[in-house]
Amino acid sequence: MAEAPDGLSGTVANLHRNLKPIADAVGTLLVDGFHYLALFAIGATTVWSAIAAFRDMVVRGRADLTDILLLFIYLELGAMVGIYFKTTILPVRYLVYIAITALSRYLIELVFAEHRTGTDVIIVAAAILGLSFAVLVLRFAGETSSNLDAGLQSGEG
Repeated sequence: MAEAPDGLSGTVANLHRNLKPIADAVGTLLVDGFHYLALFAIGATTVWSAIAAFRDMVVRGRADLTDILLLFIYLELGAMVGIYFKTTILPVRYLVYIAITALSRYLIELVFAEHRTGTDVIIVAAAILGLSFAVLVLRFAGETSSNLDAGLQSGEG
């Protein structure tokens, strides 16, 4: 009778050992499926929005500088989605580029459309400068870590 619990626990342990890889595979499939679905939705929305913005420019018969910068924002979003799709790594620098472009667009609207000057312009310009510095830091940190990784892989580190 003492063998029954050991046999049962052994059976349960085997069942758990066999079920874990299946559960991991199903979980990975669901997460990857969600990522692909979300990426396609974001990509399609970006293309749709870019086409709508371009159509509005064609209907107006002209494109302002802010319109062109908006198209650059869509381009950067599309590139970011493409890079994430290929590498599953979110390029943070692209988000900063988008923020810089959006702030530049806002700055142009402040100065040219609303004819505002003063503190608002200085704050937006300072934000653009701060984000530009962040890109510099991210690029330097990325190159340093890439060089370090390459050195470690070649046995130099």
